[in-house]
Amino acid sequence: MHRLAEFLLDPSAGPEDFARFPLPDTYRAITVHRAEAGIFAGIPSRERDPSLSLHLDQVPVPEVGPGEALVAVMASSVNYNTVWSALFEPQPTFRFLQEYARRRPEGRRHDLPYHVLGSDLAGIVLRTGPGVTRWRPGDSVVGHCLVTELDHPDGHGDPLLDPEARIWGYETNFGGLADLALVKSGQLLPKPAHLTWEEAAVSGLVNSTAYRQLVSANGARMKQGDTVLIWGAAGGLGSYATQYVLAGGGFPVCVVSSPARARLCRAMGAAHVIDREAEGFRFWTDDATPDPREWRRFARRVRELTGGEEPDIVFEHPGRDTFGASVYTVRKGGAVATCASITGAQHLYDNRYLWTRLVRIVGTHFAHHREAWEANRLIAKGRIHPTLSALYPLQETAEAVRAVRDGLRPGKAGVLCLAPSAGLGVTDQELRIRHLPAINRFRTS
Repeated sequence: MHRLAEFLLDPSAGPEDFARFPLPDTYRAITVHRAEAGIFAGIPSRERDPSLSLHLDQVPVPEVGPGEALVAVMASSVNYNTVWSALFEPQPTFRFLQEYARRRPEGRRHDLPYHVLGSDLAGIVLRTGPGVTRWRPGDSVVGHCLVTELDHPDGHGDPLLDPEARIWGYETNFGGLADLALVKSGQLLPKPAHLTWEEAAVSGLVNSTAYRQLVSANGARMKQGDTVLIWGAAGGLGSYATQYVLAGGGFPVCVVSSPARARLCRAMGAAHVIDREAEGFRFWTDDATPDPREWRRFARRVRELTGGEEPDIVFEHPGRDTFGASVYTVRKGGAVATCASITGAQHLYDNRYLWTRLVRIVGTHFAHHREAWEANRLIAKGRIHPTLSALYPLQETAEAVRAVRDGLRPGKAGVLCLAPSAGLGVTDQELRIRHLPAINRFRTS
């Protein structure tokens, strides 16, 4: 792989050179093992150690099939689905791979004793399979994580409705936390020229998810002037939601968990910030009992900040901890747009506030290809910025996963794969210089 890494940095290499460069037999990859899927049985989630389940393995290079591309991964990132994969919750991801193999012939090669994780990448195309015309070897790309087949009519209005829709690197194999990755060619997008590899790698999943959840016609349909309550507004997903509200002419109400994260939200341009920890908001009296008094106190605090206005939209992703407060706090006729549920998928809320106030709950899940393309375009134009706050080498991915699980850093955790060092990959210095303070905002937090 050292020869490949050196070759990737050669500015004189052209498409023919990339197509001819000999592929290695194996590559480094972060994996979980089927044989270890039960190692955390009976252990609470918070006590599970991802260093016990995550491995840095040498695995065989997969064959590139029709409509696919093999990408040399310069950098990747950790998302919460990597946390779930590493902790084997809510179920081992090998069940997804088995289902893929059962339903589709091409899925059989994904059903292996190991699962290569990771749903983000920034890198360079090495090979393309039959039928690929949009991309060629040598192209600098980022990847989004939706894999669709579109054999079923339900997917042709919204590809997320395709019964065969899957999340790459979570529900499929050969993900991006590796030196090489196998993707459908439709997952690829142009790499933003003003960003380094590691900056470009962190946005794919969270940026596209925030775009669909807030902006898209498939999400909350945010409009100019909307007040939007954003939980975890300086986190991996919330930091992009905050930017979309501001870029779209809305008014974010940012909920965070520390003074440092409050400062980040204000630095992004948010005027209304609630430090949930400092103000002592606890929405449950015990594990089984929500506390409506805290919902009311929280809603009053939001109205104090907004001059009496209730949120038009709540950007929900914590799930169990906050969902009851979200339904109570949103305005009459408003929308609670929800995904992820990282604190638990079993939500409790008072349905009176849903039905009598005509509130909509909008479920969203990642984004389809067009939404991902539009979200990436906004990054490429410098309107939305990566929120990279920490960078790890591939061999320290378990530490990165632990940091994401424990919420130790704001923004996103990046992972260097084939890139030998940080700071490489920029081809538009002029645009970069214009936006450098915003690009670095989370790195200096």
